[in-house]
Amino acid sequence: MKNNIYCIGLLLLAVHTPGFGQVHNVFKGYITPTDPLVKKNLSEWQDLKFGLFMHWGLYAKWGIVESWSICPEDEGWTQRRGPYSSNYFEYVKAYENIQTTFNPIDFNPDKWAKAAKEAGMKYLVFTTKHHDGFAMFDTKQSDYKITGSKSAFSNNPKANIAKEVFGSFRTEGFKIGAYFSKPDWHSEYYWWPYFPPKDRNVNYEPKKYPERWQQYKDYTYNQIQELMTGYGKIDILWLDGGWVRPLSTVDTSVDWQRGIHTDQDIDMARIAGMARKNQPGLLVVDRTVPGEFENYVTPEQQVPEKPLDAPWESCITLGTSWGYVPNDQFKPAKEVVQLLVRIVSRGGSLLLDIGPSAQGDWDPVAYERLKQIGAWIKLNGLGIYGTKVLDPYSKDNLYFTQSKDGKEHNVFFLSNTDEVSLPASLEIPVEGGAKLATVRLVGVDLKLKWKVKDGILQVIIPKSLQQTGNHLSYAAMFQLQYK
Repeated sequence: MKNNIYCIGLLLLAVHTPGFGQVHNVFKGYITPTDPLVKKNLSEWQDLKFGLFMHWGLYAKWGIVESWSICPEDEGWTQRRGPYSSNYFEYVKAYENIQTTFNPIDFNPDKWAKAAKEAGMKYLVFTTKHHDGFAMFDTKQSDYKITGSKSAFSNNPKANIAKEVFGSFRTEGFKIGAYFSKPDWHSEYYWWPYFPPKDRNVNYEPKKYPERWQQYKDYTYNQIQELMTGYGKIDILWLDGGWVRPLSTVDTSVDWQRGIHTDQDIDMARIAGMARKNQPGLLVVDRTVPGEFENYVTPEQQVPEKPLDAPWESCITLGTSWGYVPNDQFKPAKEVVQLLVRIVSRGGSLLLDIGPSAQGDWDPVAYERLKQIGAWIKLNGLGIYGTKVLDPYSKDNLYFTQSKDGKEHNVFFLSNTDEVSLPASLEIPVEGGAKLATVRLVGVDLKLKWKVKDGILQVIIPKSLQQTGNHLSYAAMFQLQYK
């Protein structure tokens, strides 16, 4: 991850996350899948609305940004710190040596899966390999892996971390997503030791050395094939590192893409064909590369102001970083709930990231946040899951969704405080007011007075409900039932 954000030709609302990088990525066209199984999986995924993202790797040991400190670019998120920071090559050597001490003995994926389920999450995306090339699965293509001979965790019964994580979440009914980085900064076929790396891109010219580039393509294909054949049912292949792409797809109007000067075509048709042969109906998310292999788009740390002409999810951190950072500052539950409401009202999904520590667990505050979020979703999930967009999406602090059959409209009243304080009356724009049968405030066993005039529903709020109360925390949901 990092600075992988969609502009999408629409105004995007940035999530205020310290350390957040520059905006990039532009969505210019969406190709609807034609494979019936892919379409079915995509439709099911769009109903889930809320997923868990986990960035986990060697970087958790130092509590630093994921992978990027070994990238020789002068950006805010690539800065090297610590005793090895004055010499790039010594730093990389020390970074790679983390594997000898990275020993997450508290690793318990069942605990994560149960907490995520309680929070109302429905799907998982887990980092099987980030840009640094360290595999969190038992790849046979490299020894730079959690099960490798130098890994301190290799003799643990749960050493094949990705397999254990996928199994635990699958048992709890989650759809399973495998994050995989297309660039691999540890592979000699991507960063050839003959040349020093100069930026995030391949450090040689693939057209000049086609045999070496073919070796990298085969290496990548083989690792993905391992994930598609030895790790159970996989629903999503979530590919990061959008600079690995055909040169013809580069959009020079996007700042970060101007740095791509070589054709890094990795043959996505071959990869996707193999992946779907082994995992029928697989969603392929070749993020930032528009075309048939980007089945949904992924705004990062941002929320579109309006619905998009493509399936989408906002991937957003619970804390300030994708990976684990000591003493991180986590978003309040209210902020996450309201992000979810805003995203779902625009037809998207929220993929919320939590980075485990080097010991193999989440910060206790993360568990607390998930429990609080889950309490709200348990009451109001009917307005979240399996819903579709309802015009006008939002108005002031009101946000709208509707059931697929259109017979139930859901109106969320977002509070500026931790607990909702409702006004004496609420005016809600409605269509087909004559067919409106009932109006209720979810979680409250009290009949409301209401009337419709000139396309406006006026709901009278009793004084007893105008006071703050825990049952209305973060966002109150009104459900409108039509005949």
